[in-house]
Amino acid sequence: MYSVIDYLVNAVKSNENKIAVIEEDKTITYKELNNYAKCVGSFIGNKAIFNEPIIIFMDKGIDTLIAFLGVAYSGCYYSLINPELPENRIKQISETLKSKLIITDDTYYDLAKKYFDKIEIRKIDELKNNEIDDEALANARLKHIDYDPLYVNFTSGSTGVPKGVVISHRSVIDFINKFSNIFGFEENDRIANQAPFDFDVSVKDIYTSLCVGATLVIVPKSYFSNPSKLLDYLCDNKVTNLTWAVSALCLITTFHGLDYKVPETVKRIIFSGEVMPLKHLNIWMSHLPNTMFVNIYGPTEITCNCTYHIIDRNREYNDKLPIGKAFPNERVFLLDEDNKEIKDINKSGEICVAGTSLALGYFANKEQTESHFMQNPLIDSYLENIYRTGDLGHYDEQGDIVFTGRKDFQIKYLGHRIELEEIDKSLMQFEEVIRACSIFDDEKSKLYGFYIGDIDKKDLHSKLKEVLPVFMIPTKLIQMEEFPMTKNGKIDRKKLMEEVK
Repeated sequence: MYSVIDYLVNAVKSNENKIAVIEEDKTITYKELNNYAKCVGSFIGNKAIFNEPIIIFMDKGIDTLIAFLGVAYSGCYYSLINPELPENRIKQISETLKSKLIITDDTYYDLAKKYFDKIEIRKIDELKNNEIDDEALANARLKHIDYDPLYVNFTSGSTGVPKGVVISHRSVIDFINKFSNIFGFEENDRIANQAPFDFDVSVKDIYTSLCVGATLVIVPKSYFSNPSKLLDYLCDNKVTNLTWAVSALCLITTFHGLDYKVPETVKRIIFSGEVMPLKHLNIWMSHLPNTMFVNIYGPTEITCNCTYHIIDRNREYNDKLPIGKAFPNERVFLLDEDNKEIKDINKSGEICVAGTSLALGYFANKEQTESHFMQNPLIDSYLENIYRTGDLGHYDEQGDIVFTGRKDFQIKYLGHRIELEEIDKSLMQFEEVIRACSIFDDEKSKLYGFYIGDIDKKDLHSKLKEVLPVFMIPTKLIQMEEFPMTKNGKIDRKKLMEEVK
């Protein structure tokens, strides 16, 4: 298997008239999805573009998925640019990619003309009506290898310039085959997509659906500001799987959504992105006693995830959930500051990953690629690339890895080295606190603790004094009604910092 297109072709052979995707009141069958994708792929192929980036400038939806698969059919690779991004960031990404073609829709066509000067812009509706050229598609397949890129997802860069993570067909196929098998996905699943299509959580939704011939149910972004509408949508569509960001799941429990309605058809909930607060997990588990819950971990640079831990309902998780053990065909290990491997229990080190899942690097960014993707320091007899995540972890008594924080979330405050996650955990242990996030202002040398909950700041401060040393107690506690979120469903720390500046 060399291309993710093989997933689509196999799904068409198995059941071409099955509903492949649901988007509110719109649906598309596998046969229709395949034909439209071939139309798009033929257009690109006839322009003699191969193994080059194609920008998709649209909201997530059925047409966006058609564009993705059409690009894959052509032997090129896609990069979705969210039209809601600031103009400067959109132009930075475009200048990095130097794409020859933009695919958009009626909604964003005028905006695309404004942002993408001197680049050919085509509407998806036009490309869907293009004639299928089987010869052009066959030629693209002949030239394609599994090492070719499938997509480029842009993440924030420490230099202020976004970094484009390049992921190959081979990496996606290797991961999705394992992912779908381990967690028992099958054709009768209805996979509810929460993540934006330019965020790698959506890769699991899209390609797992194609891999097993399931139905992808796209959840509109607006529903996540209305928990009752969101739960109605999940129940009405009889969804069976949620592979969601922690914040999206916590949104429902924060507003007591499960007291309104429980999506009882959900048989597995797989979460990632942030540390899952145990009190929120316990609420979900109490309402869905027969559902599998899985904590997964991994940065964009290693194709979705590298470790997983299936929650054991008979185990006491007194501290925090482990991120677990490595997926098959991935090597996950810890290195200390001297590049020596750590194997001892409870000794912290940087989480590093090797294997087929690794990205091809950062697009047109040799310096950043070489600083994060490098030779495994434990091997000197042959080439083995690893990715250094910048995350810290340790082994527990069961041999699972426990995430302990970001290297860049370690701060030096009042002469002490502090993990911000430890403060968050201390805040969250109080029943009245629903969510918490700590931030350090290095310029002012001030530590801030943000929280959602029904407790006075003075009372919370008094409680913290009972569980934390003085130097770990935030300079200021700030009560919030809700936390600002990034488009990827994580707490937006930059916006929180703006609250105190």
